[in-house]
Amino acid sequence: MLRIIDARTGEPVEAAPARRGLTRVEAHTAGYDATALRVLLVTDLLVRALELGGTPVWALLTGEREQAELRAGAATLGMRPLEDSRPTGTGLGESQVIHVAGEDRTAPDGIKVAVAPVDPAAPAIPEDADPTAVRLALLSRRRSAPVRLDAAALDEARDTLFRWRRAVADWARLPSRAIPEDVRDELRTAWEDDLDVPSVLRVLHRVETSDRPEGARFETYAYADRLLGLELTRDLGAPA
Repeated sequence: MLRIIDARTGEPVEAAPARRGLTRVEAHTAGYDATALRVLLVTDLLVRALELGGTPVWALLTGEREQAELRAGAATLGMRPLEDSRPTGTGLGESQVIHVAGEDRTAPDGIKVAVAPVDPAAPAIPEDADPTAVRLALLSRRRSAPVRLDAAALDEARDTLFRWRRAVADWARLPSRAIPEDVRDELRTAWEDDLDVPSVLRVLHRVETSDRPEGARFETYAYADRLLGLELTRDLGAPA
């Protein structure tokens, strides 16, 4: 069961308290910048985690300005589209409402998931940066910790993606094997603990160099990527 820290109380709460009940997730932004994109990324992760647990989700964007730019930036980073926010009272009978917003922003009644800022002193994201590397760099720190999108962070993310995609393509050439139960449990325990994505990434780093069967490593990465959205199976079928 996914549990998330409510920034209003500092206590963990169940993100989907009613079995199969609809959860509404609202992303709140003030405009287009790297921190706003991080808010949308956390929203995307939350939606993916809820859906992996079998919870139906209604995801909305509430923004004061530059929504077109935000939507374009989110699509570039592989985030799922968000619906436009609707006036109060037009919900679909949801059993839970979760608001995702920057640490310094207020949110309506309901659970608030707070997102730390992207360091504004860092250089702007280069226009030619690999979008998936930007996504991985943002995922590499817990959402409660500020993140710096500098050249070193983007280079490290790009190199990791290149290595993992090559490995996944190589593993896919061998017979598939089931994900080891202990590895599956580690992955789910990590992301169900307040969306601890850095711990998910650490599991993948361990599996990468482990003696697990190649087919099991492939299935592990493909499974984790349903949450991460890093296109880790993109190079399947490419020349070795």
